[in-house]
Amino acid sequence: MSENNPSPDSSNPAEAASAPAPEQELAAQLAELQAKNAELADLYLRAQADVQNARRRADEEIAKTRKFAVEAFAESLLPVIDSLEAGLAIPNGTVEQIREGSEATLRQLKSALERHKVVEINPAAGTKFDPGQHQAISMVPADQEANTVVTVLQKGYLIAERVLRPALVTVAAPK
Repeated sequence: MSENNPSPDSSNPAEAASAPAPEQELAAQLAELQAKNAELADLYLRAQADVQNARRRADEEIAKTRKFAVEAFAESLLPVIDSLEAGLAIPNGTVEQIREGSEATLRQLKSALERHKVVEINPAAGTKFDPGQHQAISMVPADQEANTVVTVLQKGYLIAERVLRPALVTVAAPK
């Protein structure tokens, strides 16, 4: 070869020593990317484990809530049981005593239900029929507006604004 055309391999030795070879640069970038990839994979696995642990804790909490949800309700009914047992323990109670005891026990029971958001559905006569809270048993002729409650045959109940049992009612027939 001629001296004027230096070969690519015969570049300045000072430049070759100071600039890394392209292969070395790529190897360094590859090593850096592999380290970054390993770090991100580790973060991903940790995040997955955190999500699984949170889900497991939430599931355990839901199971505990379901298991013990009735505990407070049952606890509020214990005085009602005590009152009923006390009333039955009286061997020769008069009708008035039995009635008073029954009324007191009923008040206790209603109070316990109300504390747990169980509320009666007992519509007054003339109230507009509500199919969401009432169940019509029959339509009867009446001197009131059609599709209104005439009588309540059985009270209904709501629990936290959700119908537990609709009120059984008769409804005024159209005239």
